[in-house]
Amino acid sequence: MGEKKIRVVIAKPGLDGHDTGAKVVIHALKDAGMEVIYTGLHRTIEEIVNTAVEEDVDVIGLSIYSGAHLPLSKKLMEQLEEIGLTDRLVLVGGNIPQKDIKTLKEFGVCEVFPTGAKLDEIVNFIKKSVKEK
Repeated sequence: MGEKKIRVVIAKPGLDGHDTGAKVVIHALKDAGMEVIYTGLHRTIEEIVNTAVEEDVDVIGLSIYSGAHLPLSKKLMEQLEEIGLTDRLVLVGGNIPQKDIKTLKEFGVCEVFPTGAKLDEIVNFIKKSVKEK
């Protein structure tokens, strides 16, 4: 029996309608042998958390281009804490200003991949981090 596939949910929270970057990341993760669940556009944090629970994912990835990354990420981390799901790897990617990365990590986000991050960097970070859990 083979090694368990890493399960990842990629979500587009809020009013953000730009998902090209998310789709590129999804293809890279699938090519790396991961199982990826894409929630589609305009998801609420509640829907994202429910999907993470239902699908028993290892990784929750938010793709945010709308500028609402701080409140959305904070709300996600609070909801994960409320239901005791703090052992999941949470990643945020998209149009994230450098000055906000520290704040996101203070919320509990494991890593931030701003626009222009290399796909192999994302894949390797996930593989290494999930293996270490």
